[in-house]
Amino acid sequence: MSATPQTLLAGQKAVIDNLLAVQGTFFDGFEKLVDLNLKATRAALEDAAQKSQEAAELKDGQELLAFTSSLVRPEQAVSYGKDVYEILARMQGDLSKLTESQLSQGQQQVADAVEQFARNAPTGSEGAVALLKSTLATATNAYESAAKAARQAASAAESNIAAATNATLKAASDVSKATKTSSRARRSAN
Repeated sequence: MSATPQTLLAGQKAVIDNLLAVQGTFFDGFEKLVDLNLKATRAALEDAAQKSQEAAELKDGQELLAFTSSLVRPEQAVSYGKDVYEILARMQGDLSKLTESQLSQGQQQVADAVEQFARNAPTGSEGAVALLKSTLATATNAYESAAKAARQAASAAESNIAAATNATLKAASDVSKATKTSSRARRSAN
């Protein structure tokens, strides 16, 4: 079993391609996070300017109470967290695909090496070759089972996070509505 220069060059090219793909995935994710943070900062500054104008126009205690209750908006924080999670989850998914592809290529190279060894093995080594092939098949099956379990766990975690986010947004919306209703009721009572 000998390595030809073409085989070595192909291997080096594959490693470089994989490193560039990983680098591209990280850079893309970083770019999306920076963009999200810039948009969130811009929105916060615009909101602060608007709220400052509103605060300057307050006339009495009831308006102040209504104003302060309008300042608390947890749905924005939850939405931001959800956006960050989606970006990171997408990055993780892309990196997982790259890793699975790389492992698949590695498994194929090992299988090819075992096959090459089997063709060049001396007479009487059929048992050792069969053991190698069996070991390789077992390792491949174990990896595929672990990868499938990891994908299922990630999917379940994503579903749980989505459900928790939706429940939090609904609770925040309900609290906001209740606060506004209570403020209106107090204003009409006075």
